[in-house]
Amino acid sequence: MTSLVRSALKVQMEASFSFRLFALGRLRRSEQSLSNARAHDYDKDQVFQRRFFYCPDTRDRFGGKVKEKKAELTGWLGMKYRFPSPVDIKLLICSTLFLSLLIFASGCAVGPNYVRPEATEIPANYQVIPSEWKVATPSANLPMGKWWRIFGDSVLNDLEEEALAANQNLKASAARYEQARAQANVALSGLFPKIVVGASDTRQHDSQNRPNSSTGKPFGSSYTYNNFAVPFNLNWELDLWGRVRSQIEAARASVEASADELESVRLEITSEIAADYFTLRALDADKQLLDSTIQVYRRALELVRNRRAGGLASDLDVAQAETVLRTAEAQIPADELQRQKFQDALAVLTGKNASLFHLTEEPLHTEPPVIPPGLPSDLLERRPDIAAAERRMASANANIGVATAAFFPTVSLGGMAGLQSTNSATLFSAPSGLWAVGASLFQPLFEGGKLNAELNLAKGRYAETVAGYRETVLMAFAEVEDNLAAQRFLDKEYHASKYALESASKQLEIARNKYYYGLVTYINVSSAEATALELQRVVNRLRGERFIAAVALIKSLGGSWQISDSVELR
Repeated sequence: MTSLVRSALKVQMEASFSFRLFALGRLRRSEQSLSNARAHDYDKDQVFQRRFFYCPDTRDRFGGKVKEKKAELTGWLGMKYRFPSPVDIKLLICSTLFLSLLIFASGCAVGPNYVRPEATEIPANYQVIPSEWKVATPSANLPMGKWWRIFGDSVLNDLEEEALAANQNLKASAARYEQARAQANVALSGLFPKIVVGASDTRQHDSQNRPNSSTGKPFGSSYTYNNFAVPFNLNWELDLWGRVRSQIEAARASVEASADELESVRLEITSEIAADYFTLRALDADKQLLDSTIQVYRRALELVRNRRAGGLASDLDVAQAETVLRTAEAQIPADELQRQKFQDALAVLTGKNASLFHLTEEPLHTEPPVIPPGLPSDLLERRPDIAAAERRMASANANIGVATAAFFPTVSLGGMAGLQSTNSATLFSAPSGLWAVGASLFQPLFEGGKLNAELNLAKGRYAETVAGYRETVLMAFAEVEDNLAAQRFLDKEYHASKYALESASKQLEIARNKYYYGLVTYINVSSAEATALELQRVVNRLRGERFIAAVALIKSLGGSWQISDSVELR
């Protein structure tokens, strides 16, 4: 056998436990024939006959004549092959049985089966608003729907669409998802054989003192020759213990987790845009209130000054009117600064340059939608962070199977076919063909505790993902309860503040009338104005917070609201 064939099978020969099929015997005969050809300088036809079939003048591996002639047939490229001998048939049957046993054993798999652990005790009802619950199956990578359309704001709809198309964090998450899919395809390739083709051109000089493989003595002669080769190598690791299948299972679970994380990022971005947008509109309403109030205060100051000129008001009244006006004017820059910050945040979220992004002022005067209290339990099944945590847990469980399979033998099938010649002119002729097949088994005996450490590492990572999954579920329940409470109590506070504002407006009207007729000083008017202004600003702020609470509740439920869902408008 040539040096090329010996190199191709070197990995198999190093195993502590190895099996060789019938092809190995054929290779040894070819090697001896080739050695005899070099030693005795037979012509090429004789060399070809010795390598591939018996004929009357062919010597066997011990140098003796073959006494009987075998029947011949003509095959590929006109090559003559002998009919198989009984020994070949036995070897072929044994090899077939051995391969069948390996293929049958490939259905085995080691490692724990995945069973999703119980996350937490599921309550019968919400603490704030009753609702039915059931054991959930995460499915967050299903389409979530454009839930923000329930607010009926065209500007918000446009911002959300722009963010879905241009947000950089969303693009990065989508790229991570594609990476996970590619990694799953890499793991899937482990089920298939690996085929490699090569080409080499070598000029070689053999040592005179190289040992003879038959006698063990030096050859006593040397040869200088060319070696042209075009080999095709095949290697196929049989997945007897499920190592590759566990890797595929882990990779597919990671793909699903990446899809859920992509949905989680999308939900995070869209909800943040909605929250920032409603905060900005609430600031617009507050600024509009301050602008209109300042105009009223200026007219009031002019009135007080006129009354002072007529001797009907004192300098104290003028000073109080000026104080109220200047205080209101001083509050506008703070609103403008906050609005600029939220506008810049929206520019980043939509993938635009903040210097080129601007939203016109549009006060928030509508009422937010109230999410129906009878929420179906399957909404929590669509929460993406829960689904991602559960899939990470499944992936970690599959990696335990990968670490467990490392304790068992690795069985591989190898093969080689190609062309080899000492002359490039005859490289692609039939006599230059060569082949080899074989199987190998490797059993780890001692690795210094590495396998046990890797198994414990995999188990530790699985335990970590279980704890993370349960923590995510607990946080999800807490967020739902918090946002349901916010929706309920902010609604109460908002309506109570509106009632207080109505009373303050009446008080302000009475104070102004009395001041006009000289029944009270301006301090009564300024006090009523300050109270009314503060309550009006509180109402505007609470309206914005109610919108934000609605967004947060939808987010905590997974963002799965559709336009067709029942929505009550107040």
